[in-house]
Amino acid sequence: MEQQNNTNERLKIFQSFVNKEVNSSPSNFMNWLKPIVISAEKGSLHCSYIVRHEMTNPYGILHGGITAGIIDDLIGATVFTLGLSNAYTTVNNNIDYFAPAKEGDMITARTSIVKQGKMIINLQCEVFLPSKNRLIAKGYSNMINIG
Repeated sequence: MEQQNNTNERLKIFQSFVNKEVNSSPSNFMNWLKPIVISAEKGSLHCSYIVRHEMTNPYGILHGGITAGIIDDLIGATVFTLGLSNAYTTVNNNIDYFAPAKEGDMITARTSIVKQGKMIINLQCEVFLPSKNRLIAKGYSNMINIG
């Protein structure tokens, strides 16, 4: 199995943002998304996001590309919390969209590892609209070890 380095340091980055807006992530996209970390554990992140005007499509609902970006970014950050010595990148994303969220809504996203192999880690992310207790999207991604 791949060696793990900096597990505590990487996880502590996200744990330091519990109940706070992320503004100094290694991911510039995450900084733009402005998540608030609800919880951070090794291999699992849970964040909330406010749907801002610039995140919406012409109908005033959360753009599917932003939803996909949230899923991809949070899954990547989840792999980061593992503290693995090699870098990983996305091989594929498979996203199902179930319901809309509109500007001003607060949504949450939670990741988990489905299976961690030597070369590929499969993860999932569920995006919820808590005000309606509704799952709005679910995504799966494979991340590959790029050495």
